[in-house]
Amino acid sequence: MSTEHLTSRRRTTTATHVASKVPEVTVCFWVIKVLTTGMGETASDFLAQRLGPVPAVGLGGLALAASLALQLTARRYVAWIYWTAIVMVSVFGTMAADILHVGLGVPYTISTPLFMLALAAVFVLWYASERTLSIHSIRTRRRELFYWATVSATFALGTAAGDLSATVGLGYLGSAVLYAVAIAVPAVLHRWSTLGAVAAFWSAYVITRPLGASVADWMALGHTRGGLGLGLGPVTLSWTVAIIGFVAYLAVSRADVRDTPHPASGAE
Repeated sequence: MSTEHLTSRRRTTTATHVASKVPEVTVCFWVIKVLTTGMGETASDFLAQRLGPVPAVGLGGLALAASLALQLTARRYVAWIYWTAIVMVSVFGTMAADILHVGLGVPYTISTPLFMLALAAVFVLWYASERTLSIHSIRTRRRELFYWATVSATFALGTAAGDLSATVGLGYLGSAVLYAVAIAVPAVLHRWSTLGAVAAFWSAYVITRPLGASVADWMALGHTRGGLGLGLGPVTLSWTVAIIGFVAYLAVSRADVRDTPHPASGAE
């Protein structure tokens, strides 16, 4: 066997076993994901009320850029870095959807399909470039960039979709029930082997956004809007504390870190 062939095999093995930049999908993953979506919804509204829309967007944009820079420069998955980036995407994704609706007057019936098309475009470009959409393949900088572009698009889409369902008669509690049922569909279809793992994951991932946001809005908003009236600040704080608790558990237990790496190019 030639030296060149041995070198090539060594490089392939190294590339295949680069540390993953995303967590394993566990029960805690889905719980924290829903918590971040709700916290992002109420935090965005709270900041917009206290600071004004423009300063809030500016602050949110800076926090998002800083958290993503930290995530992208990390050499491996670190729980608090990853979930901080997710929280910041949640907050800014809410702001992006709200700007289109409140600032520019774009109705949710239009912004929801627009964000859906944006998400589809990211998926198409990602698959055309990498031939996989598996989160187990996030081991290169390009795939990580595609991953975070997808995450950002899902948050914006979920925000618009959640607000759309809440304003067409379902209300926030009704929307929460709707999305709680909807999020079970990909899991059931995957269990029945009628939906692949990758499609099931991303379908559920999108639905977590309107689910968490609907629950948080129902808890925070006043009785006249069909909510419990607990307030944006208290709901944001309580959900933040819950997120910190779960992330701290993961950081200590490393329950979401896989010891044996997945192949970099394989699908789930």
